[in-house]
Amino acid sequence: MTDNFYYETIDKLEKMNVEREYIQGWIGGYLGNPEREEQRITEAYTAGYADGQKKEITKADAWKTSG
Repeated sequence: MTDNFYYETIDKLEKMNVEREYIQGWIGGYLGNPEREEQRITEAYTAGYADGQKKEITKADAWKTSG
């Protein structure tokens, strides 16, 4: 069984031009993975991880890139 919400959300984040770090954090939080080691954590990753745990993308707008 596939999780359409997961794939649709990743697709939406990519189309919104959200930073990769936020997306990687969101994926980790959504899947329940342990956080990265301390030296690799960024603000975008932390925001994405928190949103992923809640299964939402409320902080995504703050992490849009210009490209």
